[in-house]
Amino acid sequence: MTVGTGNSICYITTNGIGNAWVAAELKVLSERGINIDLYSMRRPHQVFFSSEWASSISQKTVCLYPLPIFSFLFSILAAPFLFRARFFSALWNALASPRENFRARVAGLAHLFVACHWARQISSKNYQLIHSQWIQSGGTIGFYASCLLDIPFSFTGHAVDLFRDRCALQDKVKHADFIIAISQFHQQFYIAEGASADKIHVVYCGIALDEYVYSYAENNAVLKILSFGRLVEKKGFSTLIKACALLRDAGLEFRCEIAGSGPEYGALKALTASLQLDSVVTITGQALDQEEIAVWMRGGDIFAQPCCWSVDNDVDGIPRSLMEAMAVGLPSISTTVAGIPDLIEHQKSGLLIAENDAEALAKAIKLLIDDSSLRKALSQAGRQMIERRFNLETCLDPLAEIFSNRSNITIGNGA
Repeated sequence: MTVGTGNSICYITTNGIGNAWVAAELKVLSERGINIDLYSMRRPHQVFFSSEWASSISQKTVCLYPLPIFSFLFSILAAPFLFRARFFSALWNALASPRENFRARVAGLAHLFVACHWARQISSKNYQLIHSQWIQSGGTIGFYASCLLDIPFSFTGHAVDLFRDRCALQDKVKHADFIIAISQFHQQFYIAEGASADKIHVVYCGIALDEYVYSYAENNAVLKILSFGRLVEKKGFSTLIKACALLRDAGLEFRCEIAGSGPEYGALKALTASLQLDSVVTITGQALDQEEIAVWMRGGDIFAQPCCWSVDNDVDGIPRSLMEAMAVGLPSISTTVAGIPDLIEHQKSGLLIAENDAEALAKAIKLLIDDSSLRKALSQAGRQMIERRFNLETCLDPLAEIFSNRSNITIGNGA
């Protein structure tokens, strides 16, 4: 990434490459010759890549926070003179345009002032576009900076930013030059929020297939169920544990391992103990680096990720962990929430059940335990789905084309 060139895309996110999607996307786009300057609200608490390229991107990331107090105050005072009518238009938008709630109103006004400071800093860089990955707080800063600098704005939304933490979403949908939808579900969601269909581009998040070698095998005499992700409600791990109790009670022999860390670790361990599953279910409590996931997954036989809507309205868009499992050959089970049906076609590339349904999950797992030919068929079809729709080298082609047109460059092939 080359900072400050006239044909660069300005790309803002909340925590840099603390999210695997951002890191993978920027790697591919930079290999295509697209100059992207990455700005982040904060440094990530944890980076899930240990590769040299990820370290390089992280080092070049410019963080907005912590704000330098005197320079920040000067930016606010100078904004009416620097941006003139555009500042007052943005201020009126923050004060008077419809908002989801009072919290969103206050947050939006605060992020306008942060945008004043950031826009002053980047005004000389002649960016062609400001693109926000996630559309809550960082997206608000990006939106107002685009208004102040009079340049186009676009965004990619995922889940928490669209539902639990949404802020001025309809305003951003209205003013966005284009919107990246990560699934058909998201495309329809944006249309329902007032977007015209022609400004929405479906661009699937993908994975690098060369990092996930397909190898179907019956790995264990006693079948092993795997699940992986941050230990939070939306992943549905409690449903998986309850399903394991039903399978145990039905006399099936199996093992289950849940890898990941997060705030629900204690509650999930307590649930496991209360159901007397400690000899059957293992919860590692440890996150995996991206480079470790494929090797870990090859030790399992079935992958189960029973995602759900959490009580605070959070959800997974399309879980990366499901893509990774299907890529290495694990027959996979998930739910019909959000964009997951774009990834798993029921009884073709995997199995789908309703959310929060431990009994249905237990039946799906039992079906795979009992039917080795079905396991193999879903394994092969799952890999084919990833190759066809979620191959990182090709699924980002539409985004690379859009960005290249914005920055007036010719796309490279990454060689």
